[in-house]
Amino acid sequence: MENLFPFILLALAVLLLFVLPARQRKRMQAQAQAMQQALTVGTPIMTTSGLHGTVAALGETTVDVEIAPGVVVTLARPAILEVRKPVAIVDDEGTDTGTPGATGGRPADGSV
Repeated sequence: MENLFPFILLALAVLLLFVLPARQRKRMQAQAQAMQQALTVGTPIMTTSGLHGTVAALGETTVDVEIAPGVVVTLARPAILEVRKPVAIVDDEGTDTGTPGATGGRPADGSV
């Protein structure tokens, strides 16, 4: 039994270093694919390169993203990194809800 101990440790090391990270990577890929398939027109997104925009149209393998009024770019679906939360709107009384550029709200450039 003492002679098998190093082989058991080696097998555990292989399990920890190869199998577990592969399962996590597979789960993350499945989550990304589900997010990309759930996109709808009007959804605010961020791409893998940090470009923010709104989904303007959907293709089978591509997404048209409006990055400025009237400026639409076509990207591959895997380029979409995450769905962003829409910016809050100022209510009728003018109360600040954190919109960019509003008095006392977030900075106009959108940084936090």
